Amino acid sequence: MKLTPMIFRMIAVSLLLTGALAQAAQVTGTVTDKTTGKPAVGDTVVLVDVQAGMNEAAKATTDARGHYSLNEPGSGPYLVRVTHQGAGYFIAAPQGSGPGDITVYDVAAKVDGVGIDEDVIGLVETTGGQLRVVERYAVHNASMPPRTQWTPRTFEIVLPDGAVVDSVSGQRPGGLTTTIKLDPDGPKGHYSFNFPIQPDDADKGTLFQIEYELPYSGKFTFHPQFSIPARTVWVMLPKSMTFAAGAGSSFQSAPQDPSFQTLVARNALPGKALEFTVSGSGSLPRDDQSGQGGQGGQQSASGMGGQEAGAAGAQPGGGIGNPINTPDPLSKYKGWILGGLALLMIVTAAFLMRKPAAGAAFNASAAQPPADKSAALLNVLKEELFALESEKIAGTLAPDEYAELKAALDTVLKRALKRA
Repeated sequence: MKLTPMIFRMIAVSLLLTGALAQAAQVTGTVTDKTTGKPAVGDTVVLVDVQAGMNEAAKATTDARGHYSLNEPGSGPYLVRVTHQGAGYFIAAPQGSGPGDITVYDVAAKVDGVGIDEDVIGLVETTGGQLRVVERYAVHNASMPPRTQWTPRTFEIVLPDGAVVDSVSGQRPGGLTTTIKLDPDGPKGHYSFNFPIQPDDADKGTLFQIEYELPYSGKFTFHPQFSIPARTVWVMLPKSMTFAAGAGSSFQSAPQDPSFQTLVARNALPGKALEFTVSGSGSLPRDDQSGQGGQGGQQSASGMGGQEAGAAGAQPGGGIGNPINTPDPLSKYKGWILGGLALLMIVTAAFLMRKPAAGAAFNASAAQPPADKSAALLNVLKEELFALESEKIAGTLAPDEYAELKAALDTVLKRALKRA
């Protein structure tokens, strides 16, 4: 038989199709509604192509058993996203024949068991007639049965008079930090987050962080207000500044480090008066050697952990925070981290090492074999890419910044894929 050009093309197409089918894999799993303990029926499950602008590569709907099946058109990497009652949950598509099981929760506007574990107010520095503040809320959701609290006003806060917000971030339990919006809500200074507060993942809750500046002429009075109970309110300020608790406010000195002051008030309730005044000038110590900062933070935290054994709850942090030394490709994206502010290091270290169990888990992670670390890094990068695309869709990220970050993440992701 004579092989004409047409036959050659048909053979080539056939070979390409055969190769594509050979590479195609199937992702299967079960979506379970942990609120009811039953399969999640009728939820939309999407296979998201990480390297193709987070486009949908396949879609399915869970059956009566909560089961789904998706065909991967290529070698990935992919994410699996399921939408339950309007809230999105996602995992990295499993490699090989591993199950792609996903846990979801019912959504409610208000659930019992949500409260502020800690509000950490860090007075970072005074400069140019401004007082720079970094404030971090650690929010726990211990609802039973577990539910996700989510509305356009999921979490409400009140900032001091004259506050100008520089950056805002949020972090789901066990997830990565990502920039989010802070929406004006009613009277001046009142804001709210349209960000889900999912049930705790072990001892990990939801984090909100705001960096803002205040007009400062050498003295300022804070009046912290809360929409939900706060177990502890921490204030960190330079040694050179003066702190004075207001009438009816019970702040106690709780030294954590000789280079700055730390004070704490407990059981702050909505409507309960809480006031303090700061005066003078100064700045919290900066970390000028970022390569050593993480190690120093761990050593300091270890010391805290030893103290905690004799006094539970005596340290700021509840096992919640960004893992130290975890690769973070979006360092430029989070200016408040690049600033090397001591407050962030201290709070993060305390969050990680406050509980002995959390410290043990951290040490076990550090001892993982290289293959496990590569897989963990790959999952981190996939999740961060998903967050990046979500911010692009939400309009919270400028096109030029998105393009730059996406290119950097793609490069790191490809390197991680080779190692994995």
